[in-house]
Amino acid sequence: MVARNVINETVGKWSWWKEMLTIVAGCVIVSVGFVFFINPYNIVPGGVYGLGIVMHNIFPSVQVGTFGYMFDVPLLITAILIFGRQFGGRTLFAACMTPGLMNLLSSLAYPSREALQSLDPSQLLGGVLDLSDHLMLTCILGGSMIGLGLGLVVRSNATTGGTDIVAMIMNRYLHVKFSHGVLLADACVVLSGLVVIGFGIGIGPEGDAGDRGWLLSLYSLITIFIASRVVDYAIDGSSYDKLLFIISNNRSEQLRDYIINSMDRSATYLKASGMYSRDDKEMIFLVVSRREVAQVERKIKEIDPRAFVVVTNAYDTYGEGFKPFPDKDSILNS
Repeated sequence: MVARNVINETVGKWSWWKEMLTIVAGCVIVSVGFVFFINPYNIVPGGVYGLGIVMHNIFPSVQVGTFGYMFDVPLLITAILIFGRQFGGRTLFAACMTPGLMNLLSSLAYPSREALQSLDPSQLLGGVLDLSDHLMLTCILGGSMIGLGLGLVVRSNATTGGTDIVAMIMNRYLHVKFSHGVLLADACVVLSGLVVIGFGIGIGPEGDAGDRGWLLSLYSLITIFIASRVVDYAIDGSSYDKLLFIISNNRSEQLRDYIINSMDRSATYLKASGMYSRDDKEMIFLVVSRREVAQVERKIKEIDPRAFVVVTNAYDTYGEGFKPFPDKDSILNS
């Protein structure tokens, strides 16, 4: 019993450290995405840092990360009150680390204070990373990095703060999918970017976006879409389990033996009735991994070529043989 407790305690400590390291990695990735692919091109991908880009165009002497601190404080207080001390502590850690890393990376990436204030991409890392003529590429790279970093942080039951907290609140109380909540909240930030950057309000001559200013809002929407898709990928993975509904008139016992003995899985019989024939039937309800689908389909064809099969995505599958049930304070991306 003592040995088991020691093992459980060790596993718990390693799990905590693993999650904290994941949060750190996510914050670093988000910061790199903003500093090198988003901020220099006045793309506004939502969030407090997107709002920080908008405000930086009005007050260029204040760095984007500093605005992140200014906007995050009331939202962090809300997160602690709603999601508890543990969750609030992790969010506080991530939200304080990200803008600090952004400011540090920005200071290192630009050669002078003037270049830092103007976020001139031609002077970013000596001009070797100037993608001014490839804005679609910056959207893809920046959106992917922001989405990946945010997904890693969310998987560890935290966020980088800002509109993520708004999305979490919508997820908990309105049952809005987390990535969709981020998308809705960020849309409001993009609209502010359209007013300030697109229409040139508050932009000085050194930061003038020119005739393409309003196009940056369209690039911002592309960046948000990419980031939201990558968030889904990072949180849920690339493949879903598959749900099979199988109706076999005469060979359900053979299918049962195959599922239990050969696949080492279980399934459920559902009572069904044919609408046309009105005959009573037994429908098999089976969940398998994506790579097992072709195997099951081949076996069904071998046992009963006349079977009726429906295959659909099982977005989340919890229980023995699949994912463990989430903790009560975890973020559900569904």
